[in-house]
Amino acid sequence: MSPGGTVHFVVPEGIDDPHRPSGGNRYDRRVIDALRDRGWTVAEHHEPVRAERVIVDGLLAVRDPDAWGGAIVLLHMPFAEAYPELEDAERRLLRAARTIVTTSEWSRGWVITHHDLDPPRVIVAPPGVDPAPRATPSVGGGRLLSVGPVSRLKGHDVLVAALGQLDDLEWTCTWVGARDVDDKGADRITYTGPLPAPPYSDADLLVSASRHEAYGMAVTEALAQGVPAVVTDVGGHPEALGGGGLLLPADDPDTLAKELRRWLTDPDARADLRAAAARRRASLRSWDDTARDLEAVLR
Repeated sequence: MSPGGTVHFVVPEGIDDPHRPSGGNRYDRRVIDALRDRGWTVAEHHEPVRAERVIVDGLLAVRDPDAWGGAIVLLHMPFAEAYPELEDAERRLLRAARTIVTTSEWSRGWVITHHDLDPPRVIVAPPGVDPAPRATPSVGGGRLLSVGPVSRLKGHDVLVAALGQLDDLEWTCTWVGARDVDDKGADRITYTGPLPAPPYSDADLLVSASRHEAYGMAVTEALAQGVPAVVTDVGGHPEALGGGGLLLPADDPDTLAKELRRWLTDPDARADLRAAAARRRASLRSWDDTARDLEAVLR
């Protein structure tokens, strides 16, 4: 039965700009489409609006935290965890919100504890994935992929240091994302800049050395195509990975290099991780699941 009703969704300008893709923008667009498919009328805005049901992207709301009292705040990440200078703004925003929606259980726990929030006011609506065919792996597994801004936050320096220990092996690495640092590092990394759709189908392994991660949509997007992932054990990464690869400590290029060497030189290790990715692929959520989670606070 159709839920009906109107939802006012405040999203960043350029949400559909192919030159500025982001996990938050993809989440917003997919969940808006899923809510419409489920019978909701969704009006999109870029400025504050007063209505019965207002969802605002937290990236916008944290810039003007006093303008959103009574709104549902969609917090793609706990900004204060990665950017301490936003702590006061984030706390004011969340304490005035009607409901807070996080994208992982880890984020929910962090904001409840850090900002002393009433737990029933904070729910979780993890991202879904779009169905995709399974990627065809290469023989040697040497096509590595990293997705996200080329920055210290995403562990660019750690991945470069790890790959620098693998010069004796055959591999390529493609990094998809805007560059926030000047030093490209390893010569064998290809930097594509932002792309509307990362080339998961041309990858053997997703690698993330990120220091902060609220969830990790790139992880589930790779797993949707059967591509395993080696990621840091930070934030919501374990929830996204769900056993579909390896969790490694952050800020540890030596351990990352060791596991990448094993992947590149041991066919059995590759087979094990691919089997784990296939199992996780079968349990991934859809965007309809995410919309259902949001409906709990819209009724």
